[in-house]
Amino acid sequence: MTMRDTDRALVQAATAVAKLRCRSVNHTVAAAARTADGRVFSGVNVHHPTGGPCAEIVTIGTAATQGAGELETIVVVGDRGRSVIPPCDRCRQVLLDYFPSIRVIVGPTDALRAVPVAELPAGPYAGADHQLDAGAGMPMPREGAAG
Repeated sequence: MTMRDTDRALVQAATAVAKLRCRSVNHTVAAAARTADGRVFSGVNVHHPTGGPCAEIVTIGTAATQGAGELETIVVVGDRGRSVIPPCDRCRQVLLDYFPSIRVIVGPTDALRAVPVAELPAGPYAGADHQLDAGAGMPMPREGAAG
């Protein structure tokens, strides 16, 4: 699907949250979601050795606390200049279960596209959805990533 101006603005919103709020190993991924009436909600992941929610789940909760109804589009952005990343398998499933018609913005920066969540492949994602371990510079799965 082609990107709308509102989709590009959503990517910019998530990127701004990542730049402002993802400044530690505890918060490495930001998400922004839009409702059909244009309201935008955002959140960051909460990384902890015992587990923690992904940015998508925090964003869904934030939207719910503000009385949002159906979410129309969501995008996930990594910290430290990483671009758009796909939802992990767990988040893909939550999005599909709660918002079966939601569009997810995915793809490389120069070819972003919004696709229905049902069209995202199931299974672990490698590479793009990894955070950098601040101590070793080695990739680690981002919080909630399958695999």
